[in-house]
Amino acid sequence: MHFKRHMNLDADTARRGSLLASLPLALHLAIAPAHAQNAPVPQQAAATSPDAIKQREQELEAAREQQRKAAELQEKLKADIAAIGQDRSKLNEQLIDIAGQVRGVETRIADTEARLRQLDGRERDIRASLDSRRADIVEVLAALQRAGRRTPPALLVRPEDALQSLRTAMLLGAVVPELRSRAEKLATDLGELVALRKTISTERDGLARDRDKLRDDQVRLSALVDERQRQQSAAEKDMEAEGARAIALSKQVGDLQGLIAKMEQDLKSAAKAAATANLQGAPAPVNGKPNLGAFKDPARLAPAVAFASAKGLFSYPVNGSKIREFGGSDGAGGVQKGISLAAKPGAQVTTPCDGWVVYAGPFRSYGQLLILNAGGGYHVLIAGMERISVNIGQFVLTGEPVATMGSTSQVASILATNASQPVLYVEFRKDGTPIDPGPWWATNEGEKVRG
Repeated sequence: MHFKRHMNLDADTARRGSLLASLPLALHLAIAPAHAQNAPVPQQAAATSPDAIKQREQELEAAREQQRKAAELQEKLKADIAAIGQDRSKLNEQLIDIAGQVRGVETRIADTEARLRQLDGRERDIRASLDSRRADIVEVLAALQRAGRRTPPALLVRPEDALQSLRTAMLLGAVVPELRSRAEKLATDLGELVALRKTISTERDGLARDRDKLRDDQVRLSALVDERQRQQSAAEKDMEAEGARAIALSKQVGDLQGLIAKMEQDLKSAAKAAATANLQGAPAPVNGKPNLGAFKDPARLAPAVAFASAKGLFSYPVNGSKIREFGGSDGAGGVQKGISLAAKPGAQVTTPCDGWVVYAGPFRSYGQLLILNAGGGYHVLIAGMERISVNIGQFVLTGEPVATMGSTSQVASILATNASQPVLYVEFRKDGTPIDPGPWWATNEGEKVRG
C-alpha cells in the first residue's frame, strides 16, 4: 500500500514536471518581440514548404477575390450613375451621403489607430517589465522545475500556454510559499499580455475592414464626383477656358482680398456667382431660428440659411485636429487670419457651408485654394489641398466633396514648420475682412448640419 502511494506521488510529480518543463521556452516566447516570433524562414525552405505553398495559394485567391469585387463595384457604379441620369438633386444627395460615409470611416480609422498606439505601448511596457525581471523569472521557473523532480523535453508553446501552465502549477501546489507571490505577479503580467494580444488582434481586424470600406467608398465617391463635373462641363461649355483665365488673373494680384475682387469683377463665371449671391438675400428664419429643414433639400440653388445666422452649425471641412488658432502666430512672423487643421494624407475635404465657387486653383503660397461666396458679404477660403474637384461658378452644398488632401502640407507657412503631414487652412471673411470662424463651428456632433 505504501509502495502504491509512493508510485502515485511519483506519477503526480512527473505530471507536474512535464507541465512545468515547457515554461522557460514559453516565457522566452512570451516576452520576445512579436516580429521575432514570426521571423521568416529561409527562402529555400519556404520554396519547398507545403505551408508556404498553401499560403501563396491563399494570397493568390485573395487577390482574385479582390479583383472580382472591384469589377462588381465598377458595374454597380455604372448602373447607379445611369439611374441618376441628369437628376442633379439625386446626384447631390448621393455625393453628400457618400462623402459623409467616407468622413465617418476616416474618423473610425483614426480612433482605432489611436487606441492601437496605446495598446502597443502597453504591450511594450509589459514586455520590458518581464525582460527586466528575467533573472527572477528564471529562478521561479527553476524552482518549479525542481518541484517536478525531472525535466522532460521542452515543448514549443504560446504565451497563453505558459500562463495556463503557471496557473495549473500553482493550483497543484508546485509553487513553494516563498515563491508564490512572485509567481502570481508573473501570472498577472502574462495574463495582461495575453489579453492585450487578443484586443490588439480584434482592433487590427476592425481596422482592416474599415480600410477596405474606405477604399470602396472612395472609388464610389470619385465616380460620382466625375459625373457631377461631367454634367457641369456639359452645362458650361467655356468652363476650361474660364479656369485658365482665372489662373492668369490670379497672377496679377498679391493678396487674397485682391484675388476675390479680381475674380468677382473680371471673371464671367465668378461675377455671375457673386451677383447671384447678392440677389438671393437672406433665407427667412422659422420662429426666429435658422430653418434647418432647408438643408435636406438637395435640389436647392441658394444657401439653406443665412451665413450670419448659422453660428454653431458648421463642421470642419476635413477630419483633423486644430493646430493653429485664429489670431495666433502664422509661423511666418505674422498673425493667423484663419485656423489650421492637421489632416491625414488623402483625406476628403467637404464644404462647411452652402456657397458659390468664385475661385478654384493655385494661388501663391497657399497651394490649391478654394473660395466660396456664401452670400451676405461672407466668403470662405480653404487652402492646402492637393486636388480640387469643383469649378468656378458652381453652387455647392454643405457637406459636398470639393477636394482631396495630399501627402504633405501645401501651404508655405505650414510647410516651413510642419512638413510631416498635410494641413488645411480655413479662413472666413466678412466684407473683405478676416473674422474669427470659432462661433460658426459646432461644439458637438449632434449640432452639425450635414446637408
